[in-house]
Amino acid sequence: MKHTPPTTLPQPSVSRETLARLDVFHALFLRWNPIINLVSRRDEAKLSERHIADSLQLLPLIPADADRAIDIGSGGGFPGLILAIASGLPFDLIEADGRKGAFLREAARETGARATIHTTRIETAVVPPAPLVTARALAPLPSLLDLAARLIAPGGVALFPKGARADEELTNARREWQMRVERFASQTDPGGVILRISEVARA
Repeated sequence: MKHTPPTTLPQPSVSRETLARLDVFHALFLRWNPIINLVSRRDEAKLSERHIADSLQLLPLIPADADRAIDIGSGGGFPGLILAIASGLPFDLIEADGRKGAFLREAARETGARATIHTTRIETAVVPPAPLVTARALAPLPSLLDLAARLIAPGGVALFPKGARADEELTNARREWQMRVERFASQTDPGGVILRISEVARA
């Protein structure tokens, strides 16, 4: 299956206040990481560009009429908590690991992010569908859609950053799913794309 070249994303714009809150998140993350291993220690030095900037580039793709969002497999807060800080949208963050859930609660409190943390498996999370669903580095696209489809409200979209195997994942996913897909070139991963997926239904 052929896939069209990805579109170039506009640069996200954030306020000084948002940058200050991201600095608070950054400092807190570095305090917690040696204890609960949110990312590998070698990634700590690249936290801003590898994880925070990677999450922020989703900002221009958030639907203008979205009034809430769900992030699945939130881990250390990428992209869900970063987007909650930068966009002001209320996010439901779903993370099964209790220690990571504790970090997310503390980070939401310290940054003032409008985030509710659900320490449970995605399959059993009880949250109403939202107009925006996000996930990063969680699962291949067919499995990701299995987890996310029920959480996308009618007319809503999913934003999934993907790596070099995005085309292969899309081809595999289309065997089970019908969907509209827009592809945007990642600004932080030369081989990566961001998939904006809508109109999701079982094939």
